[in-house]
Amino acid sequence: MTDNVKERMREVKSILVSQPEPNDENSPYFKLAEKYNLKVDFRQFIQVDPVSVKEFRKQKIDILNHTAIIFTSRNAVDHFFSICAELKIEMPADMKYFCISEQTANYLQKYIIIRKRKIFTGHRTAGDLIEILKKHKNEKYLFPCSDIRKDDIPEFLGQNGYNYSEAIIYRTVASDLSDLENVYYDILAFFSPSGINSLLINFPDFKQNKTRIAAFGPTTAKAVKDAGLILDIEAPLPNAPSMTGAIELYIKKANGLK
Repeated sequence: MTDNVKERMREVKSILVSQPEPNDENSPYFKLAEKYNLKVDFRQFIQVDPVSVKEFRKQKIDILNHTAIIFTSRNAVDHFFSICAELKIEMPADMKYFCISEQTANYLQKYIIIRKRKIFTGHRTAGDLIEILKKHKNEKYLFPCSDIRKDDIPEFLGQNGYNYSEAIIYRTVASDLSDLENVYYDILAFFSPSGINSLLINFPDFKQNKTRIAAFGPTTAKAVKDAGLILDIEAPLPNAPSMTGAIELYIKKANGLK
């Protein structure tokens, strides 16, 4: 352990998680707070704003000219069907749905009768979904997404000659965090580059000082470093696949616990 890391390895008493507070009372964050007597707060650093029908029409996309829809998040599902409702579009029974995870696929039942539809589901990652897309090259895909999105799926479709359209149906913007200006936490936990961007938009003169930063995933970790900040806690780890697991390992060291 370097002197710099030792210097930063101070007792943790408070954590700010840059996500909404979990509805589940058994959330590992609540268990972490109770186990180590921590103050754990939640605050969404980013918010999503729907694209208006007028803006959507400017993209000149005919939804019903596609045979399959790719969903990578619940936000995409909500905003897509909201646009369809406003345009009075009813999805045909033979429309196929390709979902990044089982959670996203199950969420579809909010809008369609799942048992009557053709739904293909990845395990969790874009890589999983791409493996499924490889078996269905002849579809006309529609990829509803945010103005800020990962490149992996569109790049795969484009580089391999798939027939697809990309539709921006919502925008990811920074939340107003001005009320946190003089509030300090030992750890700030981030889950996307957008969260880091929101921090810097809200506080352009942000000084990290003794605040430790936790990042989930390689793209978030890169955003931390690109912003000139110190990454103290990186998740997932081989022995800690979750953010709470990685934070707990750090707390045990920082707070001198076994």
